[in-house]
Amino acid sequence: MAIAAAGVALAGCQTVRDARDRLVKAPPRCEDQTVQIYFEPGQAEVTPEGRRVIAEAAAQARGCAVRRVSVLGLADAAGDPSANLELSKKRAQSVTAALAQARLPAAEFQVAAAGQQGATTPAGQAAPLRRRADVTLHLERP
Repeated sequence: MAIAAAGVALAGCQTVRDARDRLVKAPPRCEDQTVQIYFEPGQAEVTPEGRRVIAEAAAQARGCAVRRVSVLGLADAAGDPSANLELSKKRAQSVTAALAQARLPAAEFQVAAAGQQGATTPAGQAAPLRRRADVTLHLERP
């Protein structure tokens, strides 16, 4: 009985080892990915949480060819529209710099800012969570 149990246990170890080897040796998933980086109200500095999100995105892109990186800075509807456009530009620039610091593979960057455009719903209410930059990594297999 003990021999049979030992045989089953060893077979289970081999199955786990085989599964782990397939995961470890699997090529990276080189599919486009989009992440959102959120900011404090009125701020353009990337938060520690934002840096973590950027670092994870850059790590997932390693092993892939990065065709293009799109960064769109956004702002909420509170305040002056021209100030919000400037703030969204600064947010996009901050995220672009943080991506470079995270050692994202070299790529063409498309950086844009929308200000508060689109920051209200059709009913005229402020859209939530507009203090952000949207980042899309356009990836492909090398």
